[in-house]
Amino acid sequence: MKRDFAALHHQPFDLFVCGGGIYGAWTAYDAALRGLKVALVEQNDWASATSSASSKLIHGGLRYLETYDFKLVSKSLKERTLLLHNAPHRIWPLRFGVPVYAQQRFNRLQLKLGLTLYDFLAQDPEPRMRHQYFNPEQFTAHFPALTNVALKGGFTYADAQTDDARLVLELIAGAQQAGAHCINYCQLVRLLETDGKADGAIIRDQLTQAEQAIRAKQIVFTTGQWLATGSPSRDWCRLAKGVHLLMPAVLHDEALLLTAQSDGRVFFMIPWYGLTLLGTTDTDFTGDVEAIRANDSDIDYLLAAANGYLKTPWTKADIIGCFAGVRVFKQPIKTTSASSPSAVSRDWELKTAANGVHYAIGGKITSSRQDAACIVDTVCTQLGIVQPCITHTTRFPWAPQEAFPAWFSTMQNRAIQLNIDAESATWLLRRHGTQVTEIFRRIEADTSLAQRIVPSLPFIVADLLYCATNEMIAHLDDLLRRRLPLLILTQLTQDQLRQIALRVAVPLQWSDARLHHEIERCAPWIAH
Repeated sequence: MKRDFAALHHQPFDLFVCGGGIYGAWTAYDAALRGLKVALVEQNDWASATSSASSKLIHGGLRYLETYDFKLVSKSLKERTLLLHNAPHRIWPLRFGVPVYAQQRFNRLQLKLGLTLYDFLAQDPEPRMRHQYFNPEQFTAHFPALTNVALKGGFTYADAQTDDARLVLELIAGAQQAGAHCINYCQLVRLLETDGKADGAIIRDQLTQAEQAIRAKQIVFTTGQWLATGSPSRDWCRLAKGVHLLMPAVLHDEALLLTAQSDGRVFFMIPWYGLTLLGTTDTDFTGDVEAIRANDSDIDYLLAAANGYLKTPWTKADIIGCFAGVRVFKQPIKTTSASSPSAVSRDWELKTAANGVHYAIGGKITSSRQDAACIVDTVCTQLGIVQPCITHTTRFPWAPQEAFPAWFSTMQNRAIQLNIDAESATWLLRRHGTQVTEIFRRIEADTSLAQRIVPSLPFIVADLLYCATNEMIAHLDDLLRRRLPLLILTQLTQDQLRQIALRVAVPLQWSDARLHHEIERCAPWIAH
């Protein structure tokens, strides 16, 4: 993956996409696969906002059945099945436990009916994706960290998991391979119009401050939370903040869907890179979209929700990391009564302004591929092009072409031969897919690169160096927050951070001054 701002100069584009989260990435990838000439710009790093602050799930949304949003659940479940097939390295099955306690909001019969409907809407033929019931002893064996006081049993059901930032990155790489020009740290300065119709933009390279004009026949904004700061899109958006905490490991290879005792909201406890991801909150947000933070009330809410179920309660001292993001919802119709963010539909729509610019409003990571296909369909119609979407039948750029179980077994055995520990090997294959062969070559040349970066996390040094030199990073926090999420998975000391920075400074040709600056950018995450 290479960043080439100058390549945008004096080129007319069919489509200019502004915003490099999951919707921008899918739109650029889809359009490039259809043969359109595409430019995609992102003012920060790829997936630097909401698209790296999700619950890391590819799921139908079991809780949306309660609001009778069957259409969205069905759409998302079909996408889940499709993505599990097209990207088995990037999206993998994850079972969720749902305990049944005495005097809880949902009883056993209600949960059984809901899970049966969930399986029916998924129409997934694989037995591994169907729900099961367990008696109290069996359920406790699956989830020993949960209290068994008043436990009457529990269900497990299937959804799927991903690394959201790397999902976006792989789609960006695929868009580039298909001919799209994708530039991070590139800001839209202003749109250009001719006779009232947008037909280009002035863009600025955030790294050099150089500016240039580009021309495009169609323009799409997939800028997420920034839609709420501009006209006319601000009137179409409602924002809600979601906070997640990284906690010590209390799960094995299954997650939990639970309801908070304080307000009945659904929340998750999910195994992620060997820790527990706890989330999420869901509160209206009207503040500065450049400054999304978890506050004490967010943290207290999540800890109280989790401690209603844990045998050994967590305290703030147990928090390893934290991140917050802002979701965009479609603004409810003015005549309807206001509802909580949790009750607002997660479905998506495309709005088109008077100047012809398209705006993607709302949506979910799970259904973003299908929504992006609708965006590109609209663009193609405007351009008079008849070219169908092929992303639903196209393997991901880094997916193996052969049968996945055989490929995974072969690659894992190769990793172990190179002295990569088994846990790190599993995550390495999930993170890089077929690109892992280049990482293996690095280790063959220098066996010390098979060591973990920090002992507690399943990331090896060869992974760090590969990401630094091959995945379009501009800053150290791009590398340590999104390419490898070290900054939220452990409390690095100043010395650990400096040692990591020194490892990548040579291949990235950073001066001492630049090195110091990059370390300072990571200061908010460092243990003090």
